[in-house]
Amino acid sequence: MLTPAEPDLVSPQSSLDIADTQDRSAQEALRESEKRMALALSGSATGVWDRNVTTGEIHYSSGWKAILGYAEHELSNRIDDSYERLHPDDRAYVKSTIQAHFDQQTESYEVEHRIRCKDGSYKWICSRGKVVSRDSEGRPLRMVGTTTDISAMRAMSDKLQHTVDLMTSLTDEVPGLVFQYRLMPDATSFFSYASAGIRDIYELTPEQVATHTEAINALIHPEDLAAYRSSFDLSAANLTPWHCEYRVQLPRQGLRWRQGDAKPRQLEDGSTLWHGFITDVTERKRIEAELQEFATVDYLTQLPNRRHFMMQIEAELALIQRTGDRCAAVLMCDLDHFKTINDRWGHAVGDQALKHFATILSDQLGETDLAGRVGGEEFAVVLSGADIAEATAFARQMQQRIEETPLLAGDQRIPLTVSVGVAAMHANDDSAHSSLSRSDLALYRAKKNGRNRIECH
Repeated sequence: MLTPAEPDLVSPQSSLDIADTQDRSAQEALRESEKRMALALSGSATGVWDRNVTTGEIHYSSGWKAILGYAEHELSNRIDDSYERLHPDDRAYVKSTIQAHFDQQTESYEVEHRIRCKDGSYKWICSRGKVVSRDSEGRPLRMVGTTTDISAMRAMSDKLQHTVDLMTSLTDEVPGLVFQYRLMPDATSFFSYASAGIRDIYELTPEQVATHTEAINALIHPEDLAAYRSSFDLSAANLTPWHCEYRVQLPRQGLRWRQGDAKPRQLEDGSTLWHGFITDVTERKRIEAELQEFATVDYLTQLPNRRHFMMQIEAELALIQRTGDRCAAVLMCDLDHFKTINDRWGHAVGDQALKHFATILSDQLGETDLAGRVGGEEFAVVLSGADIAEATAFARQMQQRIEETPLLAGDQRIPLTVSVGVAAMHANDDSAHSSLSRSDLALYRAKKNGRNRIECH
């Protein structure tokens, strides 16, 4: 009869061997883990601390002590001593932050502050910790955390901040607005940077344009707003430099001229970023206007000078030649006996006579008519759309006005009359000089036939 096989039995000694092997493996793994942790903490300039809140003791790892330059045995475990190592300017802040965590106002404790090293210097550190046990009433019992040396990072941060402060100071001192402007793909726009000069250029603050540009658009002169916007659109479309001269109407400064210049750059999100400068060019515009006036206007009579009048009359001839159905009349006017006026009453009275006639002439002109001083006492007129008969009527009315509005020098009446030659401007004229020559011939006849007359060519 066969008996069943007996199961294999493991002796108690064998079970102990297995347990011992597993324990040694676990201990070795733990030591390896602790070694890795120690290497990680050492490599990151981080130390560990463990605080007994009840007894007022705090224990530091050797790595923590090494951060401050202390050996293993050189630091006490009293929490009061640790507070003495804090920079005086940071002590109250650190204590209040710890207390806030003790009072469960924060999930954890984290603070950056300065701490005194063994050699008396100060380092910047970042301490992080958390209460890990409390009593039944919520009072903290134990707090564990880490401390990391962040001196190098703070030094770099301070250097960067110094650079930023320097650049900000430089841009703020520049007369005008240094800016960074961004146009998003959805057409929204804002100034991601605006120097202090925005207060003078737009009478706004950087904060008012940091998210939108409506405040600036509201200040731009309505006649210039479309051109201002399209200049940015064109610059963005072609990535060409932005340049624009435009007017702004400011609450305090009134009407002013601005000039903007910037270079665009396309960003990965499809937006366009400009770096540029806006300056006040009001004075330059004023000078340009004055120079333009000096170049085109006769100072004494405030009528166009000969050069500018000839440009205007050439434009009128070109319009007649282009349309083919327009007409115009040209009048040459000469003050009679002007030399006698100068000789008898002086050049000051002669100047008054010229201004007096120019005023009468200007008052008669229509919106499309032209007039200019083309010589000493000679004036030319172009009546747009007028024929010879209408031009003759204009000349008669002008003579009548001179008679009805005498020139007075003190209590003396200065005799003033005008001779006029009239001619038509033709589409087949080679230049404006042709019609002027014809009216000049007619003027010569008027002078020859007794003055204060009107003759037609």
